[in-house]
Amino acid sequence: MPLAERKSMSDIRHSLLRRDPLSAAKEALYHLDISLGSALQTSGGSGGSPPIEKSSVDLVEEFIFHAPKDNRNVQTKRLSCLQELQLLEIMCSYFQEQSRDGVRHLIFSALFGLQGNQVDDSRMAMLSKLVSMAIAVGRVPILECAATWLQRSHAVCCVRVARVLVDDYCKVVPGSAHTLKQVFNTSPAFCCQFITAVTALYDLSSEDLTPPPALLEMVVDWITEDPRLLLLTFLNTPVPAGSQSRGCLELTPLLGLLRWSVKAPLANQRNRKHALANGHAELEKGAGKGVEYDELYSKLHLSVLQVFLMLQVHLTEKNLIGQLSVLQWEHVVGLVDEVGRLGEELNPLHAAGHVQLALDRLAQAMQVAMATGALLCARDELRPLCSRLPHNNLMQLVMSGPFQPPLYPHIHAPRPTGLPPLPPHTSPLSPHIHSALSPHAHTHTHAHAHAALSPHNTHTHAVISPHAFHPAMGFPYRPIR
Repeated sequence: MPLAERKSMSDIRHSLLRRDPLSAAKEALYHLDISLGSALQTSGGSGGSPPIEKSSVDLVEEFIFHAPKDNRNVQTKRLSCLQELQLLEIMCSYFQEQSRDGVRHLIFSALFGLQGNQVDDSRMAMLSKLVSMAIAVGRVPILECAATWLQRSHAVCCVRVARVLVDDYCKVVPGSAHTLKQVFNTSPAFCCQFITAVTALYDLSSEDLTPPPALLEMVVDWITEDPRLLLLTFLNTPVPAGSQSRGCLELTPLLGLLRWSVKAPLANQRNRKHALANGHAELEKGAGKGVEYDELYSKLHLSVLQVFLMLQVHLTEKNLIGQLSVLQWEHVVGLVDEVGRLGEELNPLHAAGHVQLALDRLAQAMQVAMATGALLCARDELRPLCSRLPHNNLMQLVMSGPFQPPLYPHIHAPRPTGLPPLPPHTSPLSPHIHSALSPHAHTHTHAHAHAALSPHNTHTHAVISPHAFHPAMGFPYRPIR
C-alpha cells in the first residue's frame, strides 16, 4: 500500500492508546491484517513470506501482549480474565473468517512467532489458550496454523503448548479427552504434530513424565484407526529430514512412540514399585487398569512396526532409501541406554519378564527398522551397543544375522511381471507380516530360542523368523556360538 494512503505508525499508535484494551487489541489485529495482506499481495507469492515490519511487531507486542514500551511513561492496559476470553473469541473469529490461507498463516506467525524477548511468555500463554479454545469450538483453520507452528518452532516451546493441552483435556476435566479425540476427523495434521510433541514431553523417565491414561488411550486409538497419521508431516515436507531446523520436533513421532512401547514394561513396573509406598490397597485397586494399559502399549508397538513397513514404500518413492535415516543412530543409542538404566533400577528376580518384554520389543523394532531402510546402520555397530543389555534370545538372533543394507538389490528388486500393482499405503513385503507382528504373536526361530512378544502369552498367531522380512530372499540362519 502506498505510503500516502497509510497512516503513519505514530498516528496508529496514538489512536490505539485512546481505546480500551480490548478494542485496541482488535484494531491492532485489523491493522496487521491490512499490512501483511497487502505485502503478500505485492510479493505475488514469488516464494517465501514477506518480512514482517518491526513497527507491526511493536504494535502486536504493545496492544495484544501488553509489553511495556521502553523509555515511555505510559501505563500499559492489562486485560481482565473476561477481556482475555473475549480477545480469544475475536482471534478465533478472525482466523475462521480469513479465507486466504497465506494471509492466515502469515498473521499467525506474526502473532506467535517467537522473537526471543520478554514478551514470549505472554505470547506462549496466549497461544496455548487459543489452541485449547480452537479444539473446544472446532476452529480447524487455527489448528492447521498451529500444526505449522509446531513443525517450525523449537521443541521446548512445542512441549510447553502440548503440556497445556494435556492438562486441559486429559487431566483437569474428566471425560473431556473425547473433545480432543474428535480433532482426528477435522485436522489430522495437527494430530500428527500433537503426538510428536507429547512424545517429546513424556519420555517415561519418571512417573510424572509417563503419559496419562486418557492421553495414551487417545493416541493409540488414533494410530490404530489409521497408522498413516504418523507420516503426515514427513510426507508433506519437501526437504529431507536432515535439513530440518535444529532444535525442532522430529518429522515423525516414531521415535517417541517407539520409546513408549519399549520402555513401558519397565517404567510401569517401576511406577508400581514406587506406588507400594502409598499402601497395598491402592496398588491392588489399580491392578486391573495396569493390565489394560499393558494391552494399549502392545497395540502401540504393533502400530509402530506397521508404520515402519509403510515408510519403506514412501522412502522408495522419494528416492531416499539408503540416504535418509528416519530413525537416527544417536536416538537408538539413547534408547538402548535408557532401557539399560531402567532394567538396572528394577530387581531382576521380580522384573525378569518385564525386562525380556522390553528387549523383545526393542529387538523387533530394530530388525524391522533396518529391513525397511528406516535405520541405517550395520549389525557390527549394534552388537557392541546391545552387549550392554541383559541377555535376550531375540536380540541375540537379530544381532547374529548378516548385515543387509537397505540398498541391497534383493530387497528392492522390481516386482515380477504379471503381478497386480501394490495398493496405496501398503508395503511390498510379505502380506503375512502384519499378522505376524501382532503384539500377542510368538516369534519362532531356531529350536533353542523362543521369544514371546505377548505380555500375557495367551494367544498364538502367525509366526515369522526375525530374519525373514523379505520373502524374496530369506536371511540364512546362523546359530549363536
